[in-house]
Amino acid sequence: MFGAGGSTSSYEEIENTDAILLWGSNARETHPIFFHHVLRALRRGARLYVIDPRRTSTASFAHLWLGIDVGSDIALANAMGREIIHAGLVNTRFVERATTGFEAYRRAVEPYTLEFAERTTGVPAEAIARLAHDYARADRAELCWTLGITEHHNAVDNVLALINLALLTGHVGRYGSGLNPLRGQNNVQGGGDMGALPNRLPGFQDLEGDAEARRRFEEAWGCRIDPQRGYHLSEMFDAVERGELTALYVLGENPAQSEADGRRAVRLLERLDHLVVQDTFLTRTAELADVVLPATASWCEGEGTVTSSERRVQRVRPALSPPPGARDDLAILAALARRLGHDWGEPTAEQVWDECRRLSPMHRGMRYDRLEALGGIQWPCPDEEHPGTQFLHARLWREPLEGPPAPFHPVAWEPPAEPLSAEFPLRLTTGRRLDAFNTGVQSGRYPSPLGRREAVHLAPEDMARMGIQEGERVRVVSRRGSVEAPAHSDPTLRPGLAFMTLHTPDEVDTNLLTLDAWDPRSGTAEFKAAAVRVERPGAGAGATTTGRRASDGG
Repeated sequence: MFGAGGSTSSYEEIENTDAILLWGSNARETHPIFFHHVLRALRRGARLYVIDPRRTSTASFAHLWLGIDVGSDIALANAMGREIIHAGLVNTRFVERATTGFEAYRRAVEPYTLEFAERTTGVPAEAIARLAHDYARADRAELCWTLGITEHHNAVDNVLALINLALLTGHVGRYGSGLNPLRGQNNVQGGGDMGALPNRLPGFQDLEGDAEARRRFEEAWGCRIDPQRGYHLSEMFDAVERGELTALYVLGENPAQSEADGRRAVRLLERLDHLVVQDTFLTRTAELADVVLPATASWCEGEGTVTSSERRVQRVRPALSPPPGARDDLAILAALARRLGHDWGEPTAEQVWDECRRLSPMHRGMRYDRLEALGGIQWPCPDEEHPGTQFLHARLWREPLEGPPAPFHPVAWEPPAEPLSAEFPLRLTTGRRLDAFNTGVQSGRYPSPLGRREAVHLAPEDMARMGIQEGERVRVVSRRGSVEAPAHSDPTLRPGLAFMTLHTPDEVDTNLLTLDAWDPRSGTAEFKAAAVRVERPGAGAGATTTGRRASDGG
């Protein structure tokens, strides 16, 4: 946030805040550990607001649920901003001294009246106004989001619309007030921190703009670093299609089954001259590979660190010995480097971490023994006396202001990339379940009392109108492909909305349906907003209607 991609707050602050906004997040099922902190907050009297197209199990805990139409988040956020301004609830002191661009933002949100937002989002105007007032008036408030915000073709604009609300109300840079992108998998935060981004070096140092940072890495690594940013994942697939990228090295990823428009993803992987996959399992992607490098399960067989959604770096130690033939990721990379003419020796995980600390200022104080003694440390931790940073951007409240002000970014709402039509009248959104993990490579191999077969979830009204019975096998068709699945009547859905997961691609390959239109800045595809129809195998297309709902939870 404001130059570093991580949550501004800690889990402790979630427990002690006054208001929690979960936007596009079914945290009870998809972030169950985090949701325990939310439950502690509720027991202490905090109020929970859930903005989600589905009335999820998370929404059942909410004081207010806003059943937003898929893809209308910016319209809702801008309407909230306008209402806060017109109601005189702006934190004027904070805005004037710690931000820039307020007047441009005020002009940009003026057309987003409550009436316009109600028509656009499906949320009643009074519910939008109530959320705006409650968020602005709260002494402390945490705004959290997940893939419901970021898996859209305008993902970055969605995030900026939420950041604008925090700047408008001063809900950032203070204990109990912050902005929190919840990471969907273990160590996603750590991956970004370590430079797994096309324009960043470890520690979020600017590859293109920070020549001094590049110099430090060049001296440490004994090579020249190209200052030009690389491809993100979506750009890689486009480059394969153009014939510009002919080889891929895939570590711990299953893009054959995790990418939107799965048929195109497989076709492009098959086109490669050379594909190397390094993984614990023989995934669908590994089955396509020219070379497979069997790796250990780092979460239980390896040594190292992981970083959680609250920026806390923690130690990982092996609990089990790996099976014969599997090697640690670090050992594989070092052996490969040796074959390519660069002898790295046999570095330990701690030696690699110490190199990271030397080169990344925000990790410098995190010695292994300190991580052990303190139960993990939150970055930034600039020296070995520093305890870590519980929340970010306290500088925005200091007198005088430290560092640059935080900018407002006016953004405009635009509808999902793929419109509904008479041929494709249903909006399909995708998500996750508590019992499963991503493409099911790890979780799908084991029985679970919570496990259930993949199905297409439909509103009861749509099921009745189309004459489809519970459990009846139907075909779901998009402009890219079709799958067959049982139908499930789901009262959490409004008419016109369908829901599926990506957890069982060998059984129902949902990503054959999803749209690979992607955000130009983040590269994230629009998994959340495909247009589909549902029909009986061999029958014609069905039709649907749309509905609107918002509800108090107490």
